[in-house]
Amino acid sequence: MVQKIHKSTAITLIAILAVVWGSSFILMKKGLEVYTWDQVGSFRMLVSFVVLFPFVWKRFKEIDSALWKFILISGICGNGIPSYLFPLAETRIDSALAGIINSLTPLFTLLVGLLFFGSKLSSNRVAGVLIGLVGAVMIILARSKGIISGNVAYSLFVVISTLCYAFSVNVLRHRLTQVDAILISGFALMFAGIPSGIYLFTTDFISRTQHADGAVYGLLAIVVLAVFGTAISTFLFNKLIKISSALFASSVTYLIPFVAILWGIGFGERIVFLQLVGLGAILSGVYMINRK
Repeated sequence: MVQKIHKSTAITLIAILAVVWGSSFILMKKGLEVYTWDQVGSFRMLVSFVVLFPFVWKRFKEIDSALWKFILISGICGNGIPSYLFPLAETRIDSALAGIINSLTPLFTLLVGLLFFGSKLSSNRVAGVLIGLVGAVMIILARSKGIISGNVAYSLFVVISTLCYAFSVNVLRHRLTQVDAILISGFALMFAGIPSGIYLFTTDFISRTQHADGAVYGLLAIVVLAVFGTAISTFLFNKLIKISSALFASSVTYLIPFVAILWGIGFGERIVFLQLVGLGAILSGVYMINRK
């Protein structure tokens, strides 16, 4: 009974995270209309830290001294580095290419788990990863009519981000399962948020906020991205990892392109058959990853 409850909760969390993270590309783009890529990343980390830290600041003693290094890794790899590299990449590549590369996260999670954490390999997991990746590619290529533009060199920043996610997910699953999810989230964002905040105010962030056209909307976009796309979603993702496998948790990245399709509908884009086939492949891949 408990296992069934956990499975239902895990699926619910996957859906919520897919919606939140699937919307993050638009929010980053809006932020980049006013601020530089490093300002978007810094402000995102600072706001996320401010949102969660009040819930954990009195609980330092609950963390075993041997675990702080793993929380640091989670903060830097799971939040800090990607928060800068994604907006940097999106200054030169389109969202379709970024979405495809982001779907590499489960594959890297599997490989990192095998190489560094002794994860078990099964044919179902390998097949699920590959099927889900194919589905993600089909959806995004259909949405972009098979054309991917932009400076491909900048795609390496997204590749590095997905590799960072893979290390963070495995650390959370294999080294921090005994720690409360809110503690992991709050203290991980502390390591990323404080230096980001210090750096932010060495830039012209305040001047842009005061004088740039559309600054209010750009600032609001980053705040929403930080609160929902980082602070709350980090807590939910850490909770998801505790009740599922690292690989299943990372498979949320396969659903992000589908959320992008829904955003496209809102802007008058049409759905084609290939996108529906891709969605079916994604759901099949998630099922196989989670199958015993």
